[in-house]
Amino acid sequence: MKEKKRLIAEFEEQSFTQIIFPHADTDWTDYLEDAQNTFVSIINAIRKYQKCLVVAYDTDAVKKYFSDTDNLEFVHCVTDDTWARDCSALSVKTANKTALLDFSFNGWGNKFDAKKDNLMTQKIAHKYLPCKVEKIDFVLEGGAVESNGAGILLTTAACMLNKNRNPHLNAAQITQKLKEFFDAEHILYLNSGYLAGDDTDSHIDTLARFTDENTIMYVTCKDTNDEHYKVLKRMEEELQIIAKEHNFRLIALPMCDAVYFEGERLPATYANFLFVNGAVLVPVYGVSQDKEALAIFKKTFPDRDVVAIDCSVLIRQHGSLHCVTMNFCVSVQLFKNPNTLVGTEVPIPIK
Repeated sequence: MKEKKRLIAEFEEQSFTQIIFPHADTDWTDYLEDAQNTFVSIINAIRKYQKCLVVAYDTDAVKKYFSDTDNLEFVHCVTDDTWARDCSALSVKTANKTALLDFSFNGWGNKFDAKKDNLMTQKIAHKYLPCKVEKIDFVLEGGAVESNGAGILLTTAACMLNKNRNPHLNAAQITQKLKEFFDAEHILYLNSGYLAGDDTDSHIDTLARFTDENTIMYVTCKDTNDEHYKVLKRMEEELQIIAKEHNFRLIALPMCDAVYFEGERLPATYANFLFVNGAVLVPVYGVSQDKEALAIFKKTFPDRDVVAIDCSVLIRQHGSLHCVTMNFCVSVQLFKNPNTLVGTEVPIPIK
């Protein structure tokens, strides 16, 4: 009998967070120092709460950014870019163990070269993923799906059903594939919602996120003169229907004031937050809504620390905090003291 599995929700207990450090051959090159400093800030914030795996083009060079290596592990791999959310494996859980699904990554619909990124998980699996890693011939980015951990996935039609991902499959076939990959009962599609400057065809993690099994936090726009007003209003109406059907609670986040770089509006969004054990890291952008957004997070998560992370550099490359990280839930002897690892899943060998 086939084992049932589920896509582990990000708000559940984690083992570690993965991040890919910027290097000169990435798109960060024009402001590499600023980008690297931002990544150091993110890594230092994460490791206060849990382990952090740093994928590095040069491990010795990257280690020099840190005064110590507590809660850090470094693994060498040269990548095209640094969007760990979309080229890393997804953690799924069966009855008594976890496994990792390594989906194909094609640079958000062949917009960018992603050959090295697509190979990353397989290249470093022997080092930090001594459990089952299953390669899946299906294009799927981690930022494109949100799981409530209980059989419901939230995504967007603009991304998931886009012909630049899996052109050989129709909408019904893609939906069925998702149900099979994650044994999901419901695949919920949002048909509206986008952010100016976004390269991903409207990833769900820029728009709406599960904060627990029954709550969705989402971006809303109150400025009728903003280009996002109508489309985000339609998205809100869709979410209200979904909430009524599935007994979900909705929490609205403010839309940021427009942020520009080199004349282009950037996809600044508070929905791109990151869960770690005991905290939620919130991207901020130096705009007037930062204070309001942080207050909403503090009210929503009274039992977690709320940590603001300046992500004004990240959005220059059209992503933010969640986009450059990936959460894992696997019990592996990755770090020097395996007794400090989080989780109780039983690892199984790579086949």
